[in-house]
Amino acid sequence: MELSQICAPVQDDLVRVKERLVSISQVDFPWLEEQLGHVVKGMGKGIRPALTLLSGRFYHYDLTYLLPSAVSVELLHNATLVHDDAIDKAELRRGQPTINSLWGDEIAVLMGDYLFAKAGEFAADTQSPRVIKLFSQTLATISSGEISQFRGAFKLGQSREDYFRRIYAKTASLFSLATQSGAILSRAPEASVAVLKEYGDNLGIAFQIVDDILDFTSTEAAMGKPVGSDLAQGTLTLPAMLLLEHHPEDNPVRSLFETGDKKYVAQALTMVRNSSIIDECYQVASAYCDRACRNLNNLPPSPSLQALDDLAGYIVSRAV
Repeated sequence: MELSQICAPVQDDLVRVKERLVSISQVDFPWLEEQLGHVVKGMGKGIRPALTLLSGRFYHYDLTYLLPSAVSVELLHNATLVHDDAIDKAELRRGQPTINSLWGDEIAVLMGDYLFAKAGEFAADTQSPRVIKLFSQTLATISSGEISQFRGAFKLGQSREDYFRRIYAKTASLFSLATQSGAILSRAPEASVAVLKEYGDNLGIAFQIVDDILDFTSTEAAMGKPVGSDLAQGTLTLPAMLLLEHHPEDNPVRSLFETGDKKYVAQALTMVRNSSIIDECYQVASAYCDRACRNLNNLPPSPSLQALDDLAGYIVSRAV
């Protein structure tokens, strides 16, 4: 099933989200306008704003507040990507040149800061102190995850618990912000907020596991960036961890981390692809999707209920 079909209950309103995102690039400063336009043009499929809107459809669906929340979540996500690319010296993102590759790391840092500020402005437009505080807490959590990843680069002594904590901070916390803010702004009872938080937490972890799988199995054309780029940056993800567990001695991941020689990346990709590791990782991701959906039936009947369930299936079947 296509993402647009899954998001049918809020598809028209996602168009309005896109329009708001385009509007931020319309500034009276041609150089900044060009850079903002480049960021907006390269934004992804809109899963996070869709989660905000879908989570808001179970109770009082008021776009006066839900729309700026959805825009805020997407801007926050893209601000982190701009900073990530500068830190990683990445040249491509979704098949497009990155901000840092076009204008330099300094501009990329400032552009990320600008997007964070605009995200905060839209969060404030929700007029919900609880959502505004949750936005700030999520930004702090994401930052802590980035610091953890940076400090853990090329270090082998990381446990699965370390990995899951890191991907919760980097990815799942933003999914959780999306679902919680949608619930809060629709005046959902606390039990329903908790169900949607659980959904966002676990769906976000599954999403990142699949991202980490695709870093080993996809193609540069499909991903819009080099395959194996996370591994080349020294990031220890679940497939690499399982490869170390399966082959504790003669292992290209160990050799890469100990020597920094990028020739070992291709060897690691081949070994993972020719093993049971990919299936094992998908099993872990599927278990998190099951956990995400286990209490959805406690929510009121709504087209969003089926959409959230279908979205979990989409996450573990996507090719990019």
